[in-house]
Amino acid sequence: MASGIKDKVVIAGMGCTRFGERWDASSDMLMVEAFQEALQDAGIERQQIDAAWFGAALDDVNVGNSAIPLATALRLPPMPVTRVENMCATGTEALRGAIYAVASGACDIALAMGVEKLKDTGFGGLPIRTKGSVNDLWMPYGSAPGTFAQLAGAYAARHGIAASDLKRAMAHVSWKSHQNGALSEKAHLRKAVAMDAILNAPMIADPLGLFDCCGVSDGAACAIVTTPDIARGLGKRDLVAVKSVQLCASNGWEMQYHAWDGSYVRNTRVAASRAYGEAGLSNPRADLKLTEVHDCFSITELVTMEDLGLSDEGRAPFDILDGRFDREGALPCQADGGLKCFGHPVGASGLRMAYEVYGQLLGRAGARQIKQIDFGLTHNLGGQPSNSVAAVSILGRLG
Repeated sequence: MASGIKDKVVIAGMGCTRFGERWDASSDMLMVEAFQEALQDAGIERQQIDAAWFGAALDDVNVGNSAIPLATALRLPPMPVTRVENMCATGTEALRGAIYAVASGACDIALAMGVEKLKDTGFGGLPIRTKGSVNDLWMPYGSAPGTFAQLAGAYAARHGIAASDLKRAMAHVSWKSHQNGALSEKAHLRKAVAMDAILNAPMIADPLGLFDCCGVSDGAACAIVTTPDIARGLGKRDLVAVKSVQLCASNGWEMQYHAWDGSYVRNTRVAASRAYGEAGLSNPRADLKLTEVHDCFSITELVTMEDLGLSDEGRAPFDILDGRFDREGALPCQADGGLKCFGHPVGASGLRMAYEVYGQLLGRAGARQIKQIDFGLTHNLGGQPSNSVAAVSILGRLG
């Protein structure tokens, strides 16, 4: 069995744009903005980077289907540049490629970049220029709110949760995120929202109301990764190490064999179990002090708490209402406001989550700083519960 990547790779620097409706910036400008911050943070020149991984999900309406836009925007010296796409897990996929390159010894210093420029298209949601084979085969009449609303219904049925209790728990998820997002200078939405406004908002897909759904934004985020020895040579002392990164994709089991009741996301459970094993976390509820999860909808965050093993089966609504995942709770979730407040520029979201955990571990989070944090987790979920890609990463202090 492979030994894993625990402590073989550290993050030398990270950068992140302000997320939002960036009418003032092209995708190239967003990448440059994030890259310049990461370079300065790492204390290196671009010539020291050996290879790069570029995450962009929606090539038909965005940067195209090659890695050339990254190389040209950043004026990278001649080097390998790889474009990756894995639905909403694209940002973590780019990071995974860079991490594996360094861990294997193929690169000394590698770059991961994720970007999406969606607000110029005129679409209110995620744009699709044509239906495409994926939609024709698997989602001919589906929508993102509709499929995740089904997750809510299946969860309530399995665990006997009253509709009013589930609705209030989902509202608390959104309320919490808006409280935190108000403190995040790079968030798209920076305004606290009252609980009554969330509960009484227009319905999008029952039981998901307006505030149960994340928006669409423009943004970019990137990471520069290297070995601990090279990082020390760069003058780094407080090193943030990659403890694990795991990814799991659907193989059709959910839709073909009648073994799944639609109330959870199997791929998240598999990826989380492998990530905890690789990181050596035997008690993640005690060891983790921050999670950044894929809250595309409030029900997704709720179910993810159980899929990650951070709530008992059927107990996540009550843990949420008890404040367990509030910023001042036992295990804060979305300390920066999550997708709910940053929006979801698909290729950038996974790296944006890592940016928050990295900053928290270095004590850079200001008013939203978590006390005594040694490990943080990020979780991406691409697709829909019945046909998904789940990625789980754990970052922590070296050693």
